[in-house]
Amino acid sequence: MATTDAAPAPERNRTFFGQPPPLANLFGVELWERFSFYGMQGILLIYLYYASADGGLGINRDTATSIVGAYGGLVYLSTVLGAWLADRLFGAERVLFHSAVLVMAGHVSLALLPGLLGVGVGLILIAFGSGGVKATATSLVGTLYAEGDDRRDAGFSLFYLGINLGALFGPLATGLLQKTTGFHYGFGLAAVGMAAGLTQYALGRRRLTGAAREVPNPLPTARRPLVAAAAAVVIGLVAVAAFAGLLPARRLSGIVVVLSAATAVAYFVVILTSRAITGTERRRVVAFIPMFVASAAFWSLYQQQFTVVTIYSDTRLDRRILGWEMPVSWVQSINPVFIIVLAGLFAALWTRLGPRQPSAPVKFATGTVVMGVAFLLFLPLAGGGPNSAPLLALIGILLVFTVAELLLSPVGLSLSTKLAPHAFHTQMVALFFLSVALGTAMSGTLAKYYSEDQEAVYFGILGGTAIVLGLILAALSPLVRRLMSGVR
Repeated sequence: MATTDAAPAPERNRTFFGQPPPLANLFGVELWERFSFYGMQGILLIYLYYASADGGLGINRDTATSIVGAYGGLVYLSTVLGAWLADRLFGAERVLFHSAVLVMAGHVSLALLPGLLGVGVGLILIAFGSGGVKATATSLVGTLYAEGDDRRDAGFSLFYLGINLGALFGPLATGLLQKTTGFHYGFGLAAVGMAAGLTQYALGRRRLTGAAREVPNPLPTARRPLVAAAAAVVIGLVAVAAFAGLLPARRLSGIVVVLSAATAVAYFVVILTSRAITGTERRRVVAFIPMFVASAAFWSLYQQQFTVVTIYSDTRLDRRILGWEMPVSWVQSINPVFIIVLAGLFAALWTRLGPRQPSAPVKFATGTVVMGVAFLLFLPLAGGGPNSAPLLALIGILLVFTVAELLLSPVGLSLSTKLAPHAFHTQMVALFFLSVALGTAMSGTLAKYYSEDQEAVYFGILGGTAIVLGLILAALSPLVRRLMSGVR
C-alpha cells in the first residue's frame, strides 16, 4: 500500500486552487527547474550542430541528436538514483533540495565553460540533478493526498501546469538571447532561472513535513560502506570506458537505451521479489508493466520534439512572421501553450467525472493512439523542401501532441504513486520515469533514420506502430484493471 496512507487529511479552508497548500511550493520549484531545463534544451541541439561561424560546435547532425537523446534519457534514468537516495538514505525532501543545487551548477558550467568541456560537465550535472528533482518532486506531491482523495489527479494536472509554465517561457527567453547575443548568454539565463527556483524552494521547504521527510526503507548502517564502494567502482568503470573511447558520442543514445531497459527489468524484478510488499501490492506492480511499455513507446515519439521536430523546424518549417524569422527554439514553446490552456480543462474534467472517469489503462491506450495519429499528420507535408511546411500546420500537429500528453503523462505520474508499494514509494515513481528515459533515448536513436527525402516512410512507420501498441493495451485493459485491485 502506498505511503499516501500516512498523508494528512485534506485541508478545505486554506488551499492552493483547491489543493493542499504545500503544492504551491512544489509547483514553484518545478516551474523554475523546467524553465532552466527547457530553456537550455531548446537551444542545445542547434548549438551542437551549428557551424562555429554561427556560434555552434559544428558537430555532425546524427551525432548531435545522439547526444541530445542520451542526455534526455540520462535525466530520466537518474530518477532511479534520486529515488533510491530518497527511499533508503535521506528522504525525498532533502534529495530534492540538493538535486536543485546540482542543476544550477550544471547550467553555470554550460554558460561559462568553453566548447565540449562545458557540454560534458554541464549536461552530466544537469542530468543527475534534474533526475533527482523529477522523482522526488512527483513523490512529494503524492504525499499531500490521502488514499481515495478525488483531488489527486486534478492536483497532478495543476502541478503539470507549473512544469509547462516553465517550459513555455524558458525556450522563449533563452532562444531570444541566443539569437541576439549568443548561445552562452542563453545558457546563463537558464542558470539564473534555476537560482530563482532554488531560492523560493529554500524559503518554503519547512512546510513539507511528515511523509515528505520520511525515509521509507532505510539502508542498514552496516551496508553503507559496501554501497559506497560499489558506487566508486561504477564511477571508475564509466570514467575508464570514456577515456578508452568505448562511449562514442554517436552511439550514446543507444547505450542509454540498453541501460534504461536493463535497469527497468532489474527494478521490476527487485520490487516483485521483495518480501517487503504484500500480494495486493505485487499485483498492482504487475499491472504497471503493460503501461510501462506503452509509456516508453509514447515518449519515443513525443520526445522527438527535441530531435526530429527541432531539425524539421530548422530546415523545413517556414518560421517567417510578417518578415521576421522567429528563433528555432520558440517552436518548443508551442506545446506548453496548449498544456497551459488544456491542463485545467482536463483537471476539471477528471474532477467532475470522479469515479466515472476512464480508467488509467484506457487513458494510457488512448494517449498512445493519439500520439501515433500526430505522427501521421506529418504525411501531407512530406517532401515539400526547405521552408515549405506552414507554421500553422505544425502548430496543429503539436496540439495533437498535447492532447496525447495530457491523456498519459500526468495520469502516469499519479498512477505510479497509487500503485506504489509502501517500501518502494519513490522508486515506483522512478519506474515511470524509466519508461520516459527509455523513450527519450530512443528518440535520439530513431532520429538517425530521419531525412528530409524519406519523411513519409519515417513518420508513417512510427505513427502506425504507436497506434497498434495503443490498441493492444486497450484490449488488455480489463485484465490490467483487475490486477490493479481497486485502483483506477
